[in-house]
Amino acid sequence: MRAAVANRPGGDPPGTRYTPEELAIEERIKAGRPWPEGPIPLLPVAQLYVRDVPLLRPPGQAEADLLQVLWCPFDHPAQPETALFWRSAAAVTDILDTPPEPPAIQFPGYLPEPCLLTPEQITEYPNIMELGKELQRRLEDWRRWQAAGAALDTFNNTPYPLDSSDTPYSKDFYNELYTGRMSVAPGWKVGGWTSWGLTDPIPRLCPSCGTEMEPLLTIASGEWNSNYPDWIPDEDRARSLSSTIHPEPHNPTMLDLARGYDLQLHVCPVSPDHPHIELIQ
Repeated sequence: MRAAVANRPGGDPPGTRYTPEELAIEERIKAGRPWPEGPIPLLPVAQLYVRDVPLLRPPGQAEADLLQVLWCPFDHPAQPETALFWRSAAAVTDILDTPPEPPAIQFPGYLPEPCLLTPEQITEYPNIMELGKELQRRLEDWRRWQAAGAALDTFNNTPYPLDSSDTPYSKDFYNELYTGRMSVAPGWKVGGWTSWGLTDPIPRLCPSCGTEMEPLLTIASGEWNSNYPDWIPDEDRARSLSSTIHPEPHNPTMLDLARGYDLQLHVCPVSPDHPHIELIQ
């Protein structure tokens, strides 16, 4: 329609060349889709069992062995708003064949692609910004890295000197080495450390009692990043990026949160009844 208007003789500015019918169409486009009326069903995001993740259990609820995470598929204000439900799997008897669907979602990246989880316990260390000055200084001591042996022979195709007592590389190199090999693991995970970067570390205090909150679940826009290949699972290394079954092996859920960031949920260790908080990083 705009191409037709541009080629149509008439006044200046071009807006005067529109017919009344075309102007009405423009107004409808600018108004956007009408907001759905009534309650909007939440989208299921994750369902985790204690039998698969033994450390997953809320304080004071020994019978709860199932965590269900849902969210609203609209921004609140910059990411989907999540809801947590701790349940007893034995008490869940009325199971829906298909969850209710909302009439619309704000972004395609808010609709998870169904997939199964294969939990694996790993060891990770805090983001370098959460380390004290002394620990950061020790990371720059090459002799400590040298003691790690063959496991750290190369990093980003850079050969390490094997017989040097001096520090052969810059501070940034050792920070990158720590971040890429040992620090916060990418991807979906229960517990673990926070992946700071979008902001510096900030206090995460319970809005009800002021207790420092703990990471519960990271909902990730990707399982791994090719910049840090050490975190890529063996099964993903063997998949072709052109596979029609797994077109994006690094992001099987096809989520895209805040243009590629992760959403981490923190909970209060005092009571599961206290509200959780959400952190985009």
